[in-house]
Amino acid sequence: MFLSFINISPRNCRKIWEKESSVMARSSARIIKNPFMSLTPSPRSLTQLFSVSPPLTSLFSSKKTSPSLSIFILSFLFSFTFLGISIFRFFPSSQDSIHCSIISPTTSPISSHPLPSSYSQIILTSLLAGINSDNKIQPRIGGTAMVPLPVHLVSGNLSEEETEFWKQPDSNGYRPCLDSTIGYRKRSAKISKEKNRFLVVVAAGGLNQQKNQIIDAVVIARILEAALVLPVLQVNMIWEDESEFPDIFDVEHFKKTLRADVRVVSSLPSSHLVAKQTIVTQIPYGVSPFWIRAKFFKQLNQEGVLVLKGLDSKLSKNLPSDLQKLRCKVAFHALRFSKPILQVGNQLARRMWIEGPYISLHLRLEKDVWVRTGCRTGLGPKYDQIITQIQKTQPQYLTGRVNMSYSQRRLSGLCPLNAFEIARLLKALGAPQSGRFYIAGGEAFGGSKALEPLAAVFPNLVRKEMLARDGELSPFLNSSSALSAIDYIVSFNSDIFIPSHGGNMGRALQGHRAYMGHRKSIRPNKRTMLPFFEDSSISDEEFSSIIRSLHNKSMKPEPRKKQRDNDVIAYPVPECMCRHGSGIF
Repeated sequence: MFLSFINISPRNCRKIWEKESSVMARSSARIIKNPFMSLTPSPRSLTQLFSVSPPLTSLFSSKKTSPSLSIFILSFLFSFTFLGISIFRFFPSSQDSIHCSIISPTTSPISSHPLPSSYSQIILTSLLAGINSDNKIQPRIGGTAMVPLPVHLVSGNLSEEETEFWKQPDSNGYRPCLDSTIGYRKRSAKISKEKNRFLVVVAAGGLNQQKNQIIDAVVIARILEAALVLPVLQVNMIWEDESEFPDIFDVEHFKKTLRADVRVVSSLPSSHLVAKQTIVTQIPYGVSPFWIRAKFFKQLNQEGVLVLKGLDSKLSKNLPSDLQKLRCKVAFHALRFSKPILQVGNQLARRMWIEGPYISLHLRLEKDVWVRTGCRTGLGPKYDQIITQIQKTQPQYLTGRVNMSYSQRRLSGLCPLNAFEIARLLKALGAPQSGRFYIAGGEAFGGSKALEPLAAVFPNLVRKEMLARDGELSPFLNSSSALSAIDYIVSFNSDIFIPSHGGNMGRALQGHRAYMGHRKSIRPNKRTMLPFFEDSSISDEEFSSIIRSLHNKSMKPEPRKKQRDNDVIAYPVPECMCRHGSGIF
């Protein structure tokens, strides 16, 4: 076992949670004000408390009341109020059975360095969020973020490699900060009330591809000083998903979170409805804010409505600081999943989390992935022939470099790792064979056969269908986007996240986990490591040493490089995270 859990009565379990959390709150309050819970009432708040009750006001204002009696009554009322709030906040809202783990969420037995004190607020909030996911109190931007459950503190009889595998990255002092410039805030007063110019965006692709386009839609609306109509999610022809924006995302949360940046409306006003709209689809890749404004601002002023389609990766990754922060605000705060998705996702995450530490693997083994990449499945000639035949009859789906052979694609890192390669990578990195793995992603081409090489080495593989109880996934079975969102939530809460292929979900989770506490994400360095997979002269010990050295960057927050292919959403340092300032949490 990686972590010792002790089953005790619910009453004693709650006492332990309250004691641990109160100690955390007291210690963290000395460093940073906690936006989620006020532990020390201000004089103004006390005045407001008493002003609602005339008897209390008269009691304290009466000249006949002795000072000592007033102080006693004040202390008694404050203590009683704080006790009531504590009981309410820590009372479980989920019906899932919860075992009480005797661990401290601020120190690690396998590392000489405690978790960063600046993240004690995130840890405390995650405890509250994990127990009561329906909390509607959002005092400021920090309260709008999706907060993960605490990382497990793994102890026991571990090898040096296993200890290193479970070790979380050092934050290097980075924490979220989205402070905008004075000029940006001044312009916001006008832009957030815009009623004459409207931007409509049609987002295509899978869930995380659509999320990228929604993020850029908000930024473009800001550049054009236009109101944003809720993005239209185009029907996905591959997965036949007809989900609309409100089916996947929390609309009111989206609007409220962005109300200081961009006005968001549910639909076009009747004054702007016309028989036929001009839909712009021809946009070059990597365009700048200057290009956007020069191209569309005059047209938008004249017509009142601009419709953009095919926005994927069209807006430059290198934007002014205020717009980069806006990207992070949309990605990590505004785009919260709808309540039904969030509820089921959180339930499945808690069921994984309560049993101890777990690794999330985003395996890209679906049929469409093999078709699009032009790669071999590793399942043998029978399965490869099926993929080859689809590529010949439907060549438009092949997105890999058509002038390259399979071997060239693979050694260039363009192919997903198959189950055998993932198993060998995990073993070399020091993952314990008894480790628990959550498998995210669609149904693997080849079914259980595709996972056999992985299951032979790491037998504890769990999918959402295994975690869910009867009927929990039923509302989402016809929506690949909703199922992908549930995978996202469970992966977001994992101790370690590893994608078998790049892709939008891998990059989104990498950045989101870094933003919310620098949780460990291991990006397989396929281009560099695959030649060593082919070299049979290397011993297992030497192979493991090489693989670990190739992935040591996962042990620290990696800054975004000034390159077009590096997205601030995947690399929030340093644009959206800083080592100084007030921060968000």
